[in-house]
Amino acid sequence: MTPSSHAPHPRGGLYYEDFEVGAVLSHRLTRTVTQTDNILFSSMTLNPQPLHIDAHFCATETEWGRPLMNSLFTLGLMIGIAVNDLTLGTTIGNLGMTEVRFPAPLFEGDTIRVTTEVAAKRVSRSRDDAGIVDLIHRAYRQDEVLVAECRRQAFMRRRPATSGA
Repeated sequence: MTPSSHAPHPRGGLYYEDFEVGAVLSHRLTRTVTQTDNILFSSMTLNPQPLHIDAHFCATETEWGRPLMNSLFTLGLMIGIAVNDLTLGTTIGNLGMTEVRFPAPLFEGDTIRVTTEVAAKRVSRSRDDAGIVDLIHRAYRQDEVLVAECRRQAFMRRRPATSGA
């Protein structure tokens, strides 16, 4: 996605101009999710749902038979995995996340990988130094089943003008 004539931000993120509509990036980082992730995230967000934190309940009262990963943890992890490759040091902020869905379960012990598709982009109407990039993030389990997807609008820095001699 990054043209060879333009270096990324020193922290590694891409500038608005580096995003090409239609490009799909497979992110380098992967992550195995754990019981600790599930318990800690659910506790930190005051979510007492036994579907995430009670193995006995899940074994005896759910169709899954084991705890499901908290969907908001999954959403955050999916986007977080993309940060190093896309927005580290170059994002101004997230403008929103839409079309969020979780088509298949994610369980403790599963490993996810993430891809990002650049769906659209436009220069900001309010700031000359910024643009908006629509990204579609997708997370897959180790068996290649899609477990999470969302469309995110990222407010991105434009490449600074270089002073020529």
